[in-house]
Amino acid sequence: MDAFNHRTERLSTGRTYHFVDQRPASYKHGRTTTLLCVHGFPDCWYGWRYQIMSWAQRGFRVIVPDMLGYGGTDKPNDPAEYSTKRLCADLSAILDLLDIRKAVLVGHDWGAFTVSRFALWHPDRLLALVILSVPYTPPSPKYIPIKQVAKIAPNLSYQAYFEEQRATKEIESTLNAFLRLLYRSPNPTQRFRISQLYKGPQVFSKVQVPDSDLILNTEVFFSSPLMADRMNGPLNYYRTALFRHEEELAAKLPSNLRPDLPVLFIWGTKDTTCTSSLIQKAHKFIPRLQDYALEERGHWILVEAKEDISEKVGQWLEDLVEVQKARL
Repeated sequence: MDAFNHRTERLSTGRTYHFVDQRPASYKHGRTTTLLCVHGFPDCWYGWRYQIMSWAQRGFRVIVPDMLGYGGTDKPNDPAEYSTKRLCADLSAILDLLDIRKAVLVGHDWGAFTVSRFALWHPDRLLALVILSVPYTPPSPKYIPIKQVAKIAPNLSYQAYFEEQRATKEIESTLNAFLRLLYRSPNPTQRFRISQLYKGPQVFSKVQVPDSDLILNTEVFFSSPLMADRMNGPLNYYRTALFRHEEELAAKLPSNLRPDLPVLFIWGTKDTTCTSSLIQKAHKFIPRLQDYALEERGHWILVEAKEDISEKVGQWLEDLVEVQKARL
């Protein structure tokens, strides 16, 4: 924990964020490429613990915030505060605070969705985009409630439960079991079901995160002087569908990402939330999309495949930097 450089700053958006700011030994302001890493649900900056030092040692500056509702960052109660437009404004404000004009955005899970939308809301701030576990989906011209989405795609039915306000207290009442259920070993034939929380630990005793890390991750994840409603902020991300749709429709966001933007997508073949049809669809909207499958890996690839992620992303970025240098 002490090996990371922590900062807590009030942004121009009025919100206070905690983030790790890890600079390489070779850092040069204005010349060193910055990676802005965005975690998903339920996670925090600590989810990137295996990648931060690896990428910093490769010469990148690595910025990893606790996203809104998590860790040492502000935790508003209103779900509208968690719309992707507002989250992207916060990320842009972090770059402004650090005097960084452009960065590589890297996201996992909800972070993958957020950085993909960042590419639409702030296309001029991106050098490249790395998406992990959740493939790109374009803004929809029609609002589809989550409960309807769950009927169409049963593998996403858990989101309909998370959307309900009652989920906050129910999950808090069995938090350790909930986290163990999420971090269980990948099984493509077994969907995530909340009912499994009440069937005993044997259902999900084998997890991808070591118990010692799970305990520490929980402590870091909920590092807040106010422990009440500690799951409210994280679950609020699932309560933003209508807000997101209205904002994207009003802004007339495009479906396609910037045509010259390099994009890398990495996923685990045993991740039940990531289907081949969604991956193929993403190629239609991202001209420079490269996708890479991690065989026999599930959703939590930052931990399950920590060396693979560190190496694959690091090498991909180094190759991009070399190409850019060659063009100058």
